[in-house]
Amino acid sequence: MMCNKTIRNTSSLIVFLPLLFLTSCQSSYLLTSSSRAEYHIDKDQQEDSSLIKSYMPYKVQVDQEMNAVIGHADVLMSKTDVPVENLLRNFFSDAMFHEALKYDKNIDFAMPSTKGGLRVDIPAGDIRLSNIFEVMPFDNEMMVFELAPADVENLLNFIASTDGQPVAGIRMRIVDGKPADVTIQGKPYDRNKNYRILTSDYLALGGDNVQSFKHPLSTEVLGVRMRDALVTYVKENQAAGKTINPKLDGRITKD
Repeated sequence: MMCNKTIRNTSSLIVFLPLLFLTSCQSSYLLTSSSRAEYHIDKDQQEDSSLIKSYMPYKVQVDQEMNAVIGHADVLMSKTDVPVENLLRNFFSDAMFHEALKYDKNIDFAMPSTKGGLRVDIPAGDIRLSNIFEVMPFDNEMMVFELAPADVENLLNFIASTDGQPVAGIRMRIVDGKPADVTIQGKPYDRNKNYRILTSDYLALGGDNVQSFKHPLSTEVLGVRMRDALVTYVKENQAAGKTINPKLDGRITKD
């Protein structure tokens, strides 16, 4: 009996010592006072030379990278919403479609962005890396969705009801806010067919009120950011001696 009692006491001691050690090593802090100050900053504020000195090497490097010329545009590509088709949307959509087909040759058409997703104009002349970051400042991913007929119809209705969106591989007329004479890859649109559509992860999640991609039959993540794909497209054209010269080709018209 004495032996059993000794074992029980020893076990209790083993459990107690780690607890004692943990509690003795913990620090306790108590806020005793606080203070705040306001600093008025405007155009008359003097520069902080120490702060400038700390970030200047990084700024110089970033400026060099952003100012690098990666291509040349023959025309101004404006983000204006008029007309239903414009050069910036065509350039962007065609570039995304071209790059995505490198990874999946079975994509039927593309709506890689909405009109609002293209943020600024791309001027005629040298295209700098900064122009690409400005027109596409988000880290959106390219994704391909296979949609059932009802969801394809929903997407076409969205494009028509919003007076056109950036698209490639598809043509349509907009009549009374509805899609008409739709062709996909040069073939008449089949209302009973599933279609594989390139878009972004942002739109896939319902961004800009796009609801068409919520119930896909299949999903494919290409693993390429749209901005990176756009940079590659411009650079490859430059390397091939080609300029960026999008056209208005009537892919979307409105009666």
